[in-house]
Amino acid sequence: MSLPLSLARSATERVLHAICFEIMANLLVFSILVLFTSAAPAQSGVLTVVSSLTAMLWNYLFNLIFDRLQIHMGFKKGLLIRSLHAVTFEAGLLMVLIPFAAWWLDISLLAALRLECGLVLFFLIYTLLFNLLWDTVRDYRLSRKR
Repeated sequence: MSLPLSLARSATERVLHAICFEIMANLLVFSILVLFTSAAPAQSGVLTVVSSLTAMLWNYLFNLIFDRLQIHMGFKKGLLIRSLHAVTFEAGLLMVLIPFAAWWLDISLLAALRLECGLVLFFLIYTLLFNLLWDTVRDYRLSRKR
């Protein structure tokens, strides 16, 4: 089964997607960390930036793999697939961020797990909504070009 070429994404679009996602996420996560943890703003800021850089690299790689699977398997990005996308993305990211957060904030791995689980709940919803909106705007722009 062949999918439309409009599913192919350029490297520029992938980078723009990751940057937009992370800018909005950074603002929200920094605010959450400062408001709901005992971490100092500087600690929260560094944790946010390191997490963001890690997430941007993972975002690019993960979405490249995900999109290739979509082209190969021919599935559409409906609610179920976007939900699976969000869960698997966050699971991969957690494997790196939990140990870093524990070290940086000088907390136990269990405390870091709880912190990251709270952020994951936020990010599951954020990732789903961001990507649904991104795809809707992208589809609209592509249809206007035709």
